Amino acid sequence: MGIDTMAELRAVYRPPASRASLKVLDRLDMHCRNFIALSPFYVISSARADGRADASPRGDPPGSLACVLDDKTLLLPDRPGNRQVDTLMNLVERPHVGLVFFVPGLTETLRVNGRAEISTDAGLLQPLAINGKLPISVLKVTVEEAFLHCAKALVRARLWEPAAQVERARYPTYGQVLADQIAGADAVEIDAGEAESARTELY
Repeated sequence: MGIDTMAELRAVYRPPASRASLKVLDRLDMHCRNFIALSPFYVISSARADGRADASPRGDPPGSLACVLDDKTLLLPDRPGNRQVDTLMNLVERPHVGLVFFVPGLTETLRVNGRAEISTDAGLLQPLAINGKLPISVLKVTVEEAFLHCAKALVRARLWEPAAQVERARYPTYGQVLADQIAGADAVEIDAGEAESARTELY
């Protein structure tokens, strides 16, 4: 049975606890700032003008992943990648982002929603330099919502448990996957190129 209206949805799901809405802040408090400072990884979601959505992973050492300018402003670096710039193209059309920050070992996550502006201003890039190398651009996010998300999803996933880690041999390499998907692609060549890029072009 399909669900097409809010009334139908609420007929399936009971109302949330009152604290679910009370915990949503319009700023980054000390706990949000601390979580971001500890985080080496987040996922950013965006959408095109036609509504088609996208989500992309971002990673850096803790403390370099993001820079909190003030309670309402967050800077996120854009490092060298595949140059498809899917997220950035989406933000040119629709400047709304959803962020989920992760901290290894913690089962809670931090969610931040807001409006993002793409900037190449040197003053904004400088705080996010690594080994003297500036990011290509920075997302200046004006925070509209921030809240700690409960642990259930990561507890169910057993994400940080050593026993839940998958042996690398159980899944093909990046090159092997692309060789199956792209006619004429060479798995060995792709994997060698990716290894070299990870060694020399992270920043």
